[in-house]
Amino acid sequence: MSLRKVLMYCTAACPFCRSAERLLSGKGVRELEKVRIDLEPQRRAEMVEKSGRRTVPQIWIGGLHVGGFDELYALEREGRLDSLLEAIPR
Repeated sequence: MSLRKVLMYCTAACPFCRSAERLLSGKGVRELEKVRIDLEPQRRAEMVEKSGRRTVPQIWIGGLHVGGFDELYALEREGRLDSLLEAIPR
């Protein structure tokens, strides 16, 4: 099985972060690595450097940056999210 992981930069107050987490959880993702930039503000610069974006959530599946909640949900609507998550340990 692949060692692909789901990584999400987020904050506690962000409703889109919670929605993304619910969507991923509903898809069977149990190992979600969350980087709370509200608790570790120095990691915001890391997120911006990696993604080129300043907003949360920023989500990676494996090494692939999928973007924020809108992009994650678009993948789900298009039927492409399952194939990205397929190789992730559940």
